[in-house]
Amino acid sequence: MVKLTEKHIEVISKTVLEYLEKEKEKDRKRKHDWRLKSTKLLLRNYRKFKIHAGELEEEISLLDDEELLDSLDSDEFALESIKNSKKRTLAMIHFIDKMLEVYRVLSEKSTEPEEYRKYRTIYLLYISDEKKTIEEIAECHNVNVRTVYRDRNGGVETLASLIFGVDSIRFID
Repeated sequence: MVKLTEKHIEVISKTVLEYLEKEKEKDRKRKHDWRLKSTKLLLRNYRKFKIHAGELEEEISLLDDEELLDSLDSDEFALESIKNSKKRTLAMIHFIDKMLEVYRVLSEKSTEPEEYRKYRTIYLLYISDEKKTIEEIAECHNVNVRTVYRDRNGGVETLASLIFGVDSIRFID
């Protein structure tokens, strides 16, 4: 039987604590990455969501029409589920719109001109009616293409913090 000294226990304890701390940090990074990826996905599909939102309001009003529903020979639960899904989608679109507006106001009030440029980069890439390329945005802002990529990433991080709240912020211990 091996006898552990206090020194052995101390070394083992320290090693276990370091391992657990590394695992906790990996978990935080995974969550942070997930929120960034989700924000990018929302932005990439924003224009489609906006088009879909107009259609959703009409579809929801049709699904709320009792006479129309009574005339359909279908499962009431399925229709209610579809209606709820459409309402959640519409609520998400409205929420994203509000967070984009908050981001715009924050960037306009910022004392750092880069913050507004980041917002404009996000706007031109994902929100405006006419989508711009990275190169067009670089020319428009009179900056290097690499700066546009950095601005996009910074803008996505800011939006992720607005959309997902404090959970999206990467904490540094």
